[in-house]
Amino acid sequence: MNYSETYKLWLARTAGIPELHEELEAIASDEGEIEDRFYKGIEFGTGGLRGVLGAGTNRMNVFVISKASQALSVYLKGLEASPSVAIAYDSRINSSLFARTAAEVFAANGVKVHIYPRLMPTPSLSFAVRQLHCTGGVVITASHNPCEYNGYKVYGSDGCQITSQAAACIQKLINGVDEFEDVQRSDFETALAEGSIEYISDATVEEYINAVSRASVLPAGIPRELKIAYTPLNGAGISCVPCCLKKNGFDDIVIPEEQSMPDGHFPTCPYPNPEIKEALAVGLRCAEENGCELLLASDPDCDRVGAAVKTDKGFEIISGNEMGVLLFDFICRTKKLPEKPLAVKTIVTTPMAAKIAAEYGVELRDVLTGFKYIGETIGALEKQGQQDRFVFGFEESCGYLNNSCVRDKDAVNACLLICEMTAYYKARKETLKDALGRLYEKYGWCMTKLVSYQFPGIKGFEDMTALIKKLREGKPAELAGIRVIKKIDYKNDETGLPKADVLRYFLEGGSEAVVRPSGTEPKLKVYLTGIGASAGDGKAVVDRLKDYFDRIIGER
Repeated sequence: MNYSETYKLWLARTAGIPELHEELEAIASDEGEIEDRFYKGIEFGTGGLRGVLGAGTNRMNVFVISKASQALSVYLKGLEASPSVAIAYDSRINSSLFARTAAEVFAANGVKVHIYPRLMPTPSLSFAVRQLHCTGGVVITASHNPCEYNGYKVYGSDGCQITSQAAACIQKLINGVDEFEDVQRSDFETALAEGSIEYISDATVEEYINAVSRASVLPAGIPRELKIAYTPLNGAGISCVPCCLKKNGFDDIVIPEEQSMPDGHFPTCPYPNPEIKEALAVGLRCAEENGCELLLASDPDCDRVGAAVKTDKGFEIISGNEMGVLLFDFICRTKKLPEKPLAVKTIVTTPMAAKIAAEYGVELRDVLTGFKYIGETIGALEKQGQQDRFVFGFEESCGYLNNSCVRDKDAVNACLLICEMTAYYKARKETLKDALGRLYEKYGWCMTKLVSYQFPGIKGFEDMTALIKKLREGKPAELAGIRVIKKIDYKNDETGLPKADVLRYFLEGGSEAVVRPSGTEPKLKVYLTGIGASAGDGKAVVDRLKDYFDRIIGER
């Protein structure tokens, strides 16, 4: 069927669901809107599904969730005779509804369901999959995306997000499912009473908190007296972060009331991404008013954390790259490193990490963007009996991990580490900014910036595809007047990594530019690194590169 015919079918089949049917009725005369909602289905990738909420095959709704769950049920039953799945969800609009819907489909298909009875962080799902020996896992979340988004993230039995091969297999199964005719679904309460759906116990949550606590690296005897402002940004972090910090001696915590309770509309923070300053505004005000020394902010599904630290100049935000190198150095200097220690970062994460790794004799591996690749590295080490080699994994988008019990970035783990690191430097009468300054002085001023360019709608996707093709075919001798030493095309060149739609430019003087389309939003991301003799010099290089990409992308 074409998109117009699919629209008419959905209009007829949603007659008993007012919120979807009325939405479709309202666009009856808007051909462009109908096309955008029905010209395709949301693509199932290694991050599962993610899209704007609403009615249509290209929107997130109960029919899309049911269809994916039916296909995933078939996939899981092909892996084990008696498969099981763990489910978690965050505070987003319809997250609990989508979680229950998925559970009903799994249960009807003979897949045993373990579901958290309340919203929980994404890393706690990764932990539960392994702890409960499940065949797979699902988290209903759109991470840090705006409030109109939701998603369906899928995990394997190893607690990692699924591989590209698994995603391709599941997508093929999805293509064969009619969302109105082929989906089996049981009643949630009936399945719960019969035992095919089971709530994940508080004991599993406690085990997760204990596992995070065992990753502590703060030397004994250092005071943990620290006044902390923490905001879950109306998300799932409230379920675990305060509890974990208090369990580990950080009990002086202030939480801004307007962001303390789950709310998928994120009324005080429309874009709940702790990487950006706007998302920290309420937390910064709370920290200032309460005389706090540190601000922590986790995103809605609590897998990433942003931070700001009090200095003589007021609160200063520490970027994801900066926090990553601070934590990497802190762990290496305080922890007894194992034999042949190993750390992992993504290719878009600061190259400064390589200098710290060399200083401490740590092997540093680069992987593709996405924490799943860091999780896969931990899993590969475990299969070789070498999981103790892993000391730290991080990515520039505020994702960190220093334990192998979780196979995804973990803001609960990261919040504890950041508090311990702040206490460590406080005992030395220093702030994190002081420590960061010393790292820059020692290893060089490595300034970084992420620039995103929006490409909405069908036309936007076509424009972005054409632009990437043009960049891929080009062989520039310089970018912004800086000589290109090497260009890597991760889609066509042999890199030892999986194929990916990423272009990386190594520039004279150590600067870099990486270009990749977002896997979750209609945007092109450009990661810039500027190396200089000072912070100003490094920033000047970044600014030159940004101007260059603004110009060539603006010409589309």
